[in-house]
Parts: sequence; structure tokens; C-alpha cells
Amino acid sequence: MFDGVWSVPNLITLVRLLCLPVFLYVLFGLDNQVAAALILGALSATDWVDGYLARRLGQVSEFGKVFDPTVDRLLFIVAITAIIIEGGIPLWFAIAVLARELLVGLMMAIATLVYKMPRIDVTYLGKVATALLMFAVPGFLIGSSGESYADLFQVIAWLLGIPGLILSWWTGIAYIPQVREAIAAGGPTRSEAVTADS
Repeated sequence: MFDGVWSVPNLITLVRLLCLPVFLYVLFGLDNQVAAALILGALSATDWVDGYLARRLGQVSEFGKVFDPTVDRLLFIVAITAIIIEGGIPLWFAIAVLARELLVGLMMAIATLVYKMPRIDVTYLGKVATALLMFAVPGFLIGSSGESYADLFQVIAWLLGIPGLILSWWTGIAYIPQVREAIAAGGPTRSEAVTADS
């Protein structure tokens, strides 16, 4: 698990994680919604960098396979919670996003820790849903900023957020039978790869 911990991709993932306190400080300490949204947007836009470099540099590691998605989910959950507190996102939308993330994360944790399910990879549709939501959330934040262009970002946020939310729940539900299949196949003795959204 800890072989290859000190690598360029894992360092980038760590830097992205360390940007989370900066985001919170800008949002609450400086009360600058636009700057906070730009930081969050930059973190969303660089989500692919660590994975790409891991494959490009031949530095794929078991630790990185766990560390990267864990950081992504932590960033997402903390950011949305902070924006709820700030009042910069529709409450029903934020709760729907968080509920999906927490339910799928809990299911994954139980299946892995209790039933020894092998790691399940993210599907293409799961990545699309995450990308849409990760850009919709900062869009909502800018949309509530009171700037002259706020209304435009509200529209963009809805255009990205609604399909992202629907797709995320659809892939999350589709994940259930594949988790059951992975568990039924024998947990750690399963040799073939099972692909699903995580």
C-alpha cells in the first residue's frame, strides 16, 4: 500500500489538499466569494493532473489509487458544506449532492472494510458527473456574489448542475449491483477487474 508514496502525482494531490484551508480562509476570512470560487474551480480543473502524471511517469501506486479519490471527495464535501454555510448555493441542490456522496462513500467503505471488496474503478459517466458538479458548485458561489456577471454564472451553474446531479445519482444507483457482484465473487480472491462509479 505504501510503496511509491513519495512520487510527483501524490505530491500534487497533497498540494491540492493543502489548498482547502486557503479556500476556506478566502471564503470566510476575506469574505471574497469570487476568489474562493476561482480557487475551487482551479482545484476542480486540476483534478485530472495527478492521475495523468501517474500514468505518464510510470508512478501509479496503490496508495495513490486510494489517496487521490479520497482527497477529491474530501475537497468536494468540505467545499459544498462551506458554501451552504455561506449561503451561496441552493440548499436542496447541495443536500442532494452531499447525500449521494455520503451514501456512496459509506457503501464503498462498508463493502471494502467489512466484506473485503477489491477496489472498484470509476466509470467514464461517473467522471463526467463529477466534472459537471465540480464546475457547477463554484458557479453557484459566483452567482451569489452580487457582481454584475453573477446572473450569468447562476445560469451556467444550473445548466451544469442539473445534468450533473441526475447523472451522479444514476451512476450511484448503478453502482449497487456491481458492488454486490464484487462481494459475491469472493472479495480479495476476485481476480478480474470490476468497473463502476465510486
